[in-house]
Amino acid sequence: MHPMKKSKITMIFGALLLLGLFVFPLWNITLEAPQYPTPLGMDIHINKFVDSNEFDIKNINLMNHYVGMQYIPKTIPEFKIFPIAIGVMVFLGVLIGFKANYKWFLGWFVFMSILGIIGMYDFYLWEYDYGHNLDPKAIMKFTNPDGSIMGFQPPLFGSKDILNFKAHSYPKLGAYFMFVGMMLTVIAFFLGKKELKTTN
Repeated sequence: MHPMKKSKITMIFGALLLLGLFVFPLWNITLEAPQYPTPLGMDIHINKFVDSNEFDIKNINLMNHYVGMQYIPKTIPEFKIFPIAIGVMVFLGVLIGFKANYKWFLGWFVFMSILGIIGMYDFYLWEYDYGHNLDPKAIMKFTNPDGSIMGFQPPLFGSKDILNFKAHSYPKLGAYFMFVGMMLTVIAFFLGKKELKTTN
């Protein structure tokens, strides 16, 4: 029995690292303000929103109510789609690792990258709607210097001042698992290419 090629092992391991998304949060949004000694925050998993500290989401929703923002929902349709998409990609990645030519490794990476971009764009649209689609009957109304209604969209990535809050939006451990896993599949492609040269 031939020992398994390094490229195939790397591809399979890379795909399996995506399973970290089922354990660890993908993203975090934190709000800092003088009136909150402990910042308010929430972790975004692929299938749920979780408080950084107990009652954080409840407190964020209370604040949002005053300025007319929507409540953070218990669930969103993406929470049903994302776990299935990741599960399928892990399965395909392992299958390709065992059975397919190394060129397929790059195909998997490209497809996974497209899914990642769609996911980020979807997250941006959700944040945009969340920060701009305000209730006209809100208790407090804030306007920009030009008189337009102020938006409260948190940043997609990085930090941003919103009134007296500083909002931070950064990846968490699950995102790093995914990133490393995806990078390994690219490395697997180049290893496969090299192995082909050495066998010819």
